[in-house]
Amino acid sequence: MHTPLPSPSRRGLFALLTLATALLLHTSAWAQIGQRFPSERRVVPDPVTGIPLVFLTTAPRGDSKIYPSHPQWTADGQWLVFRSDRAGREAIAVHEASGVMVQVTEGGYSGMLNLDLRANRLVFLREVPGAPAPAVRGAPRAMQAVEVDLDRLFADSAAGTLKPEAQARYQRVFATLPAELQADGDSALDADGQWLYFRIGKEAAARRLPAGTRVEPNFGPRNMGAGPTGIARVHRQTGEVQHVVSVGFQIGHVQANPWVPGELVFSWETGGKSPQRTWTVKGDGTGLRPLFPEAPYDWVTHEAIITRDEVAFAIMGHRPVAALPSASAPAGTSWQGANPGQEAAWGPSGTREKPTGLGIVNLRTREMRIEAQTPSGSGLWHVHGSPDGRWAVGDDFSRRLVLVDRRNGRMRLLSTGHRDTARDHPHPTFSPDGKRIQIQSAMLAPDGRAMNIVVIAVPEAWQNEVPAPTDVVR
Repeated sequence: MHTPLPSPSRRGLFALLTLATALLLHTSAWAQIGQRFPSERRVVPDPVTGIPLVFLTTAPRGDSKIYPSHPQWTADGQWLVFRSDRAGREAIAVHEASGVMVQVTEGGYSGMLNLDLRANRLVFLREVPGAPAPAVRGAPRAMQAVEVDLDRLFADSAAGTLKPEAQARYQRVFATLPAELQADGDSALDADGQWLYFRIGKEAAARRLPAGTRVEPNFGPRNMGAGPTGIARVHRQTGEVQHVVSVGFQIGHVQANPWVPGELVFSWETGGKSPQRTWTVKGDGTGLRPLFPEAPYDWVTHEAIITRDEVAFAIMGHRPVAALPSASAPAGTSWQGANPGQEAAWGPSGTREKPTGLGIVNLRTREMRIEAQTPSGSGLWHVHGSPDGRWAVGDDFSRRLVLVDRRNGRMRLLSTGHRDTARDHPHPTFSPDGKRIQIQSAMLAPDGRAMNIVVIAVPEAWQNEVPAPTDVVR
């Protein structure tokens, strides 16, 4: 015979019901896709150059931009999508002109946010919502491939007619990837908007590793880089999954050419200097090769496809030539320090004894040229370029932004004051029209660390500048 639980008082029961209802309503409102946030848009002149900085967010709410290897703007050019804590672990879109913000995911996301350049669509991977935790901690989980209809979402959000059935009306799961694939959120959407490429784990990659492939150990002091790993892809319409490639090292920064279907670039990720950083492969797995063959003294990093035929990357010159730190460097000297990459374990790379600077390699001809080199300091670190081939841009360890006119190599300081205490780096990315650059900045952060989303227009006078014939020697 069961012993009945004691009955709560009427007042206590009412209080419990009131609290439960409030929590339920708060959770529902907080998680609702399409919920709107008021504009925080604010224009701040750069403290050194005077160029207007358009802060699209100003509150310290955990903002960070999509990685610069991927599109930032929606296909119509009106919205930027970014990561934020405004609605928990959900993605936010901000309207560039008005500053209004809209939550664009519900149920979370894993890793990269992928914007389709052919339609206002967002594609990503996520863990299956509500799925039980694996029996073994850290074991792989099944993942969902999801697309969001941004046009429908933006329209209903603006009209105040949001539908509660977000999964059916705004979000569509087009595939569930089994746990044995070890699917990772490091993903990229093909130029045709049909295939989503994603990284797979060691065991999954090993099953398809070509015979005789060397399996690499970790490289460098961050104990990263060991293989094997690989890339697979899933079709957005049919849900078909195909293996693309397996390699003997740790893959990172998977990106797809926004203009050429079936062309990928990725990195050997070690957290610093790699033996061979940049790689390219076709979407069907053919054509695997190093993108820029590097020497042991080259510290290559932060590659990004910038035009139909070109990839920009940094060749770092941030370490002293004659006095690299000894293996007994003081405790606390680390990659995350004020001057990262100084550990002796990275080897003889990254000094200015050899050529350094902002490099651009042609995917077709394989020719590489150095477009710019800073005269001192760390050198450029995260780099990008305009799709028309006119501009290149980079940040450095001091969070300064340097703009390069590729017609004549002229370098200009674009912006500064983004704080070397910031939680992350500016990560500049050009807009599709080549006239604006998006960054993330801690300039306004009360703690000097929190990031906000910023857009900087290339000054019109610079855009309209016609170089003298003597300025152009190419």
